[in-house]
Amino acid sequence: MRQIFTFQLLFSTIRLSTPLVLAALGGLYSERSGVINIALEGLLLSGAFTAASVTYYAGSSAAPWLPAGYTQFSPWVGLGAAIVAGALVAYIIALACIKFKADQVVTGTGINILFIGLPAVLSGALFLSSGSTPQIPRENLLPTLSRFLPSFVPQWRIFTDVSVISLLALVVVLVTRHVLYRTPFGLRLRAVGENPEAADAAGVGVNRMRYIGVILSGALAGVGGAYLSIGQSSLFTRNMAAGRGFIALAALIFGKWRPTQTMLACLLFGLADALTIQMQGVVKLPWNPAEDIPVQFIQMIPYVVTIVVLAGFIGQSRAPRALGTAYEKER
Repeated sequence: MRQIFTFQLLFSTIRLSTPLVLAALGGLYSERSGVINIALEGLLLSGAFTAASVTYYAGSSAAPWLPAGYTQFSPWVGLGAAIVAGALVAYIIALACIKFKADQVVTGTGINILFIGLPAVLSGALFLSSGSTPQIPRENLLPTLSRFLPSFVPQWRIFTDVSVISLLALVVVLVTRHVLYRTPFGLRLRAVGENPEAADAAGVGVNRMRYIGVILSGALAGVGGAYLSIGQSSLFTRNMAAGRGFIALAALIFGKWRPTQTMLACLLFGLADALTIQMQGVVKLPWNPAEDIPVQFIQMIPYVVTIVVLAGFIGQSRAPRALGTAYEKER
């Protein structure tokens, strides 16, 4: 047990929860406005591929659009590109679901399927490798908290192991909580997700609020994707989201579409993911202490936890009343 429950488990939980928190909060904005966002997986992949590709080119000496001496800003350029890419893909989802009244689940599923294959095609065209993008140098990756501390501050492990994006995720949770419950924008967003007819009668632009909610979800998921490729890793690999978008959606449901509860649910799933790393080569078969539990069974833990949580708690969560229902203004 002591080999499993260590400080390393805590830091792994924080790292592995970060993309889940960002994707789930993105889904929260979309679903609070009344649009189901099944496409979180595809949005994560779009952000991850864009961030890795742009960071690689921006960090090279051959980047014609970045002034000489400014290549150290390449991860931030990649992060910005990931936000734009996620927002653009989300705009396509919003256009299909809001303007053309397409089925929201089918549209999201189509985006997920598209981004399983599209990054591989683009990677083959740009880098002559459909499996992954080139390795990005360590100095061009998103920094950890230690980079922003003065030299006299003790370099505690949390500062060297935790990315600035993890801190950003916490800030986004606090901002989202304030925006949703303490601002007119949040009131309008929740209103169009609960009762769009009443919101429309009060002068709120239902479709406009839904566009904003979906685009915000794409931007936040784009940040989560960028963290995967240039924060947690140093390149994009095919299907590197590995179901995190669906786990984020499960966390959103488990968290009852509320920011703080959703973050706690993401931490739970992140802990389950971290346990799979800590348990490998440590946990033995009960009937044969000399043999490790097969790694395939250990890697199942996050997905089994997701299924159990959804099966046990989905009935206790009440979704926004107008979720999944296209709105057409009465004439």
